[in-house]
Amino acid sequence: MIQEINTGKMIDVVINGEKVSIYEGTTILDAARKVNVKIPTLCKHPDLDATASCGICVVKVKNNRKLLRACCTKAEPGMEITTHDGELFEVRKNVLDLILATHPNECLTCLRNRNCELQTLAEEFGIRQQPYKAMVKELPKDVSTKAVTLDPRKCVGCGRCVDVCQNIQKVHALEFLDRGFDTRMAPAGDIVLKESPCIKCGQCSAHCPVGALVEFDEVSNVWEALRNPELHCVAQIAPAVRVAFGEGFGMEPGELVTGKMYALLRKLGFKAAFDTNFAADLTIMEEGSEFVKKLTTEPKSLPLITSCCPAWVDFLEKYYPDLIEHFSTCKSPHEMLGALAKTYYAQKIGVDPSKVFVVSIMPCTAKKYEVQRSEDMKSSGYQDVDISLTTREFVRMTKSSGIDFKSLKPENVDSMLGTYTGAGTIFGATGGVMEAAIRTAYFLVTGKNLGTLDVEAVRGLKGIKTGVVDVQGTKVRVAVAHGTGNVRTLMDELREAKAQGKPMPYDFIEVMACEGGCIAGGGQPYMVSNELRRQRTAGIYKDDKECAIRVSHENPDIKRLYDEFLEKPLSHKSHKLLHTHYVSRPLYYK
Repeated sequence: MIQEINTGKMIDVVINGEKVSIYEGTTILDAARKVNVKIPTLCKHPDLDATASCGICVVKVKNNRKLLRACCTKAEPGMEITTHDGELFEVRKNVLDLILATHPNECLTCLRNRNCELQTLAEEFGIRQQPYKAMVKELPKDVSTKAVTLDPRKCVGCGRCVDVCQNIQKVHALEFLDRGFDTRMAPAGDIVLKESPCIKCGQCSAHCPVGALVEFDEVSNVWEALRNPELHCVAQIAPAVRVAFGEGFGMEPGELVTGKMYALLRKLGFKAAFDTNFAADLTIMEEGSEFVKKLTTEPKSLPLITSCCPAWVDFLEKYYPDLIEHFSTCKSPHEMLGALAKTYYAQKIGVDPSKVFVVSIMPCTAKKYEVQRSEDMKSSGYQDVDISLTTREFVRMTKSSGIDFKSLKPENVDSMLGTYTGAGTIFGATGGVMEAAIRTAYFLVTGKNLGTLDVEAVRGLKGIKTGVVDVQGTKVRVAVAHGTGNVRTLMDELREAKAQGKPMPYDFIEVMACEGGCIAGGGQPYMVSNELRRQRTAGIYKDDKECAIRVSHENPDIKRLYDEFLEKPLSHKSHKLLHTHYVSRPLYYK
């Protein structure tokens, strides 16, 4: 991805003899990319500022005796840059040889095999031997969170994970410890991840170039469940998965593969293919009703803050427990569906609920933590969702099955817990939950739908989005934040207003822990960038536009669910199955 910033002033440089016009302030790395010249790098990620830690991207500049790191060196007018020659090749290869000497040779058993940036570079440079003595550190693997696995032996010291955790997410769960050769990446405080401030968002794993940080792999457990003739296995797919899953099979980002995924689930042996979008519509009925109740009868209790994101829930409980009273009590959609699969669905088909095994296909590592977050996640009498797989895990599972995913003919979802509206599918993008809620909250107050269902004010990748919605003369102030670094700014604003006894600045707030929302969750395909976020988001809104029904309150199967089972939004049964509680949690458990 080219990160050329429009500064308003153009300059000319020469790259490998070719004149290139770029904006002033562009790095040599991005200038080269503009003319399709690839300079190898390991530490640079399009989401993050350059750290210049790996040294692989060195280039030559005429009249400069030093080799310059292209990722952090800004191009200057008239620069004559050489990006490739024999000397640069040897320098880069030597850097790679040194990195490989400290890296365990476990490619065949690593989750990043054939999808590892270090492995790719080693192949491109034709490295077949290791000239340096192996100096792999013996450090223990950390699987304490059961969401993200940390293997510090595989760390290449690029700093991406620390950067995204500290500077983007502002969680500060990871840091570098010790000095020199002993330098290592570790949880803050040199404890296990579970006892650290980690919120399990998985952005560290999404940005790691190797296998030092990966999702906690549970594919084998799903295969085991599918082999068990005593179990009735069902699966659900999240909104954001359908616009990213195809990338694992060479398809374009944002391409909708929903019907193919339903077909895939059945071929793998699942007894039913459900859709988390159905439960997203259900979430809107519960959360929208919750908001309208507060707006009309308890306005001083506002704002209401959304609760769909488990990483955000963990972040709130650790960093902002004083704002718990403003948190929606709604569970996330996939947990709602899990509870219904083991109650409503089990009753309808006459299956023992203890035999119903629910697998969620999610864009998120924090969902793995969520399935066992509290006793509320056992509202059905059993663990509501048994296993949550990331998009990446499900890609690997599909490839191991031998099924040709691209050739599958699309199939329909199981309607009982699968029919969804456009409002349900936009949950996958930042602003989507807010937009879906506005569509239904407006109806619940006025008895009619919004004139324009597209709420542009809450769309896009701006870190904090605000706006005002006129609901029959009542001005509803809304805010959307994504990426917990941006969330901090918004929550601090609320905390300050509360401390000073001032009116709260907003009435309704949507929060997602990952930048871009679930479409860029910690369990999605690697190397996300803003361009890729836009492509996946476009797929989400395309799905919304193509839906015959675009508001949650008109979903016929949601209406049937309430008529036959839940009675009404916020009923006693709804509260038991679909709602949860929150508690203050310490940043450190030691």
